[in-house]
Amino acid sequence: MSAEVISLGCRLNISESERIRVMLADEGDVVVVNSCAVTSEAVRQTRQAIRKARRARPDARLLVTGCAADIERDQIAAMPEVDGLIANQQKLDPRVWNVAERPTPIPAQRTRAFVAVQNGCDHACTFCVIPQGRGRSRSLTINQVLREVERDLSLGAPEVVLTGVDVTSWGADLPGSPSLGALVRAILDEFSELARLRMSSLDGIEIDEELFDLFAHETRVMPHLHLSLQHGHDMILKRMKRRHSRSDAVDLIARLRAQRPELALGADLIAGFPTESEEHHATNLSIIRELEIVHGHIFPYSPRPGTPAARMPQINRPVIKRRAAELRAAGSEVRNTWLSTLLGKPHHVLAERDSTGHAENFALFAVPHDTPAGEIVTLTPTKITEGLLT
Repeated sequence: MSAEVISLGCRLNISESERIRVMLADEGDVVVVNSCAVTSEAVRQTRQAIRKARRARPDARLLVTGCAADIERDQIAAMPEVDGLIANQQKLDPRVWNVAERPTPIPAQRTRAFVAVQNGCDHACTFCVIPQGRGRSRSLTINQVLREVERDLSLGAPEVVLTGVDVTSWGADLPGSPSLGALVRAILDEFSELARLRMSSLDGIEIDEELFDLFAHETRVMPHLHLSLQHGHDMILKRMKRRHSRSDAVDLIARLRAQRPELALGADLIAGFPTESEEHHATNLSIIRELEIVHGHIFPYSPRPGTPAARMPQINRPVIKRRAAELRAAGSEVRNTWLSTLLGKPHHVLAERDSTGHAENFALFAVPHDTPAGEIVTLTPTKITEGLLT
């Protein structure tokens, strides 16, 4: 059997998993679990994926890499299903896997190409364990990114997604400290054939003027912004050691939508952060409606090892669970209202391999079963079925 790579967690992991898959394409009966440790639930899912992979392929060599392989190293290594661990910061080095660099690329498994332009993080958010697994921020050069994009386009990728741990910090460690907007501009200038460029989660306070202008006016930059928002109350944001305020986020989105009204907003929000009162929670709920967050990622807070937030006064788990459910319900209400505004209008949809696809605003569509994966088709939805535009 061929090598299999199971990816959990963020889009950066997706990008790295694809590169690991290419490296191990000729390696035979090997399974790699590229793990996540952002929350205790992510670690639970990692352990579950390891057990499931072992049941599915009992004779394969099962290796684990990713953040959980570093942050939860002893616990993961002790699992009887695991044959070995690969350090997170070494997982893209062919020498670690005892393989040679592949001279010719092989087609990607996904229609969208994820290009990791940056890794690691220099910030110290009080809830976040990821710097322990990813290290300090480090950036690819513009030329390195251009070569990655060129490779993906040569393999037929219709859309490129720029990803990383802290994407808006890209360039700070490079000579001259180029801005992320300069990188995006260089990609668009170099590749006129690139139809769709999408950004993964961004820190709104670090969006530079050129990147703002591209979001506002460049049609090849998708009208879909995902903010690393985390909370809607200023006191909780300070206790998280975030660098933005609620008003910073509100002002950013107001200015962008004044230029590009069709912009669809996603955001990460944490429920039940330590010391969060009912008033704080209500303010967190209200930002979903105020900003019209239609692609919400809701995370129930869970203490992570070695983080300052783990030493703060904790909220009871049932309360966290309730607050997370209320955030999700508010997000679903806002999303359904937004989806209804898309009915009867044509959208350009990139078909995936499961008979779904994403429009430019990242709305999820059902696509005809005979649509080739990777093809961009124009669809006019007439109804909403279980969250799908059809």
